Amino acid sequence: MRVHPDAAGAAKGGGQETQALGRSGGGFSTKVHIMVDSLDDPLRFILTGGPEHDITQLEALLRGYAGEYVIAGKGYDAQGLSCFILERGMTPVIPGCSNRKVAEVYDRHLYGESHLAECFIGKAKRYRRVFTRFDQLSCCYLGFWHFAAALIWLR
Repeated sequence: MRVHPDAAGAAKGGGQETQALGRSGGGFSTKVHIMVDSLDDPLRFILTGGPEHDITQLEALLRGYAGEYVIAGKGYDAQGLSCFILERGMTPVIPGCSNRKVAEVYDRHLYGESHLAECFIGKAKRYRRVFTRFDQLSCCYLGFWHFAAALIWLR
């Protein structure tokens, strides 16, 4: 996500960190971590600053949900997270990072369904306020993500 220049200040809400803004290699940005179901309907959104790693948000995304599988990208590959997923009775479908000494075993056919999250993001980016963050406050920006998700779901 790129941030609109007017949103870069975040002066009203307590600074850049509390407003999910941060500077990374790609510039000043906000990350939206999304969990979708098997029909690409969104279940949960979490906002973080640009330099925040994806792996830090998986536990928060899964909290309160039960399912059979957790399909995620290589960015979520960590032994601790795999144990967290298994403890909750779900099966992790996460390919291993390329620098692993022992290759991670996962269901490649089932991993093909990971495109569902990307499909939802593609639908959500039809709304200009989603793909360009105009809101200074993260609560307003997150609220619009929920609004856009409701509009997509009602189609």
